[in-house]
Amino acid sequence: MITPLSWLKEYVDIDVEPKELEKKLFSCGFEVEESYEVGKDISNVVVGYVESCEGIPDTHLSLCQVNAGEHGTFQICCGADNVHAGGKYPLALVGATVYATAKDHVTIEGVMKIKKGKLRGYESFGMLCSGTELGLNEDLYPGAGYNGLLVLPEDAQAGADVKPILGLDDWIFDIAITANRPDCQSIYGIAREVAAVLGKECKEPALDYTETEVQKDGFTVSVDAQDLCPRYIGHYVYDVKIAESPAWMRRRLALVGIGSISNVVDITNYVLKELGQPMHAFDYQYLEGNKIQVRRATDGEKIVTLDEKEFELSSSNLVICDGKKPVALAGIMGGLNSEITEATNEVVFEAAKFARDNIRKSSRALGQVSDSSAMYAKGVYEYTTVMAMKRALHLIEELDCGKVSSTHVEVSTGNSIEPKEMKVSISRVNGVLGIEVPEKEMLRILTSLNFAPSIQGDELTLQIPAYREDMESYPDVAEELIRMYGYEHVTGAFMPTAAVTAGGLNLRQKTELKLKRALCAQGAYEGVHYSFFSPSDLDLLRLPEDAPERHAIKLINPINIDLSLMRTTLAPQMLHAIARNQKKGILSGRIFELGNIFIPKELPLTEYPDERETICAGIFGEEESFFTLKGMAETVAKTLNLNFTYEASTKTFLHPYQTAEIVCEGEKVGYLGKLSYEIADELDMRVPA
Repeated sequence: MITPLSWLKEYVDIDVEPKELEKKLFSCGFEVEESYEVGKDISNVVVGYVESCEGIPDTHLSLCQVNAGEHGTFQICCGADNVHAGGKYPLALVGATVYATAKDHVTIEGVMKIKKGKLRGYESFGMLCSGTELGLNEDLYPGAGYNGLLVLPEDAQAGADVKPILGLDDWIFDIAITANRPDCQSIYGIAREVAAVLGKECKEPALDYTETEVQKDGFTVSVDAQDLCPRYIGHYVYDVKIAESPAWMRRRLALVGIGSISNVVDITNYVLKELGQPMHAFDYQYLEGNKIQVRRATDGEKIVTLDEKEFELSSSNLVICDGKKPVALAGIMGGLNSEITEATNEVVFEAAKFARDNIRKSSRALGQVSDSSAMYAKGVYEYTTVMAMKRALHLIEELDCGKVSSTHVEVSTGNSIEPKEMKVSISRVNGVLGIEVPEKEMLRILTSLNFAPSIQGDELTLQIPAYREDMESYPDVAEELIRMYGYEHVTGAFMPTAAVTAGGLNLRQKTELKLKRALCAQGAYEGVHYSFFSPSDLDLLRLPEDAPERHAIKLINPINIDLSLMRTTLAPQMLHAIARNQKKGILSGRIFELGNIFIPKELPLTEYPDERETICAGIFGEEESFFTLKGMAETVAKTLNLNFTYEASTKTFLHPYQTAEIVCEGEKVGYLGKLSYEIADELDMRVPA
């Protein structure tokens, strides 16, 4: 969850340093995977006031005297066409770091350090900067998109650091959200947690708006699949004026990785990130039949989405339709036939709760992923659906880009969005934790989490907000208490029936470790691959249709086709590992893997398959050969106190005259050989394997 500090401060008075806030978040269960200052690569750049500016004859350059306040006045050679006396621009002093740009002055090619230089015989003590050279674009700061110097405000003080002026002192937190907390997949959701851990008040986003008496006669909403859509809200807005969003909104969206499109579209994206509720805006003039219908698609039905991709749908997909046709893939993406354009003057805002499993499966099946589908797959609450519609309508008024009508249609299954009461035993909660949390602390913590607690004897009564569907019983209450109270209060102790036992590795583990060490001593590195592979991997090995390796277990719901079969051989993944290394310029190496293959007794499965521990080794390089690999096989034999013999053999994917079966006590236990030239070429290998 990408979270800008400046956006959090909209709701919480944060009075700690960014690194301290990171520690506070970690202490209450939210790991910050990465945190960085927006202008982390920019240093020693100040406000420069151009006192004089004269053109250098026969060049496009200007010779400027730039006042940098307490830092002094510097002579700067500048080639920008918008530099002039009296202007204020970012000045990178000697020793400063800024971004280096390509010849197009837009593409960033790294970070450069400013040095004293000489242009056309004139010394230059620094550089006046464009927005791109400071890592800015038009959304992050107005004027930064111009291919010239970034113009600073007239009231900027000469010599002042530009970072606070340009918002480069802002911080970004990338926060890991656990699966049970989809309510925190938003800026406001994180703000609630920050407020709780800092003991501060969390301000609610403004939700007020004024409805006019204008109605859209005959507009209806129907939901035919309430099991997949328990709540759907549609609201009609008229006199819409499509324009550019204000700078503050464009900046916030840019900080979370979303480019500005137009005010109406930006509002839906803003609410998505702010509240965690995907929204959509339909151009009303393209809605036939004056209605919206939420239903399952019919088999073979087609839709073209906003990214101009056409999809053929099935009855497992949920669609939003007008009176005649689908106008959106529910929870995934709107249709091209109802998109917002410059000509739009009427819109219908949509906010809905869709079943997370249906959206996840549809998104995967269609290969269509969006910010909305990702959010729905994690979980969206009906409480947020109602709140988000109010927020969007407030923003319509705040941005003065339309009028909110009284035409509002809400279809739901009747689920309450009011807090639900929960009663738990304090002694049971403390029993889970193994410590006693003082009642005063319990009340403080649970109040900060908006649970409105009260205690009577051993009974703790809570009012659980509708956005905390994860709160089901006393263990959940215990978790909320300890993450805020602090895990340092938990003292280590043996359970009453515990006894100290001697640890150590068993014989199997010792043997595996011994084998790995022996192969590492031969210069091999251990590789670890997934236990799944692709049907195409078996084709790569040129295996016949009746080959035992093709008798593989199929996964019912694979992540993708490349991980759809339980592996029956380790060879394909080893070949891919060798090929990947060669593509990255590593032209010699030795790899081994010790892992299971899965041999079904029959298909479809009626009992667990035989999980057979197998060792696979792969070597590649001009100096490696069949006999090097045979030496590694002998190392395995020696380590296991066995004797191997070798017999000439053939394999569909190995060289016909450099392949052998490995035999142990009369039983064929493996094989080795040189990869065929045909497969090596197919994998773009540059050296033998």
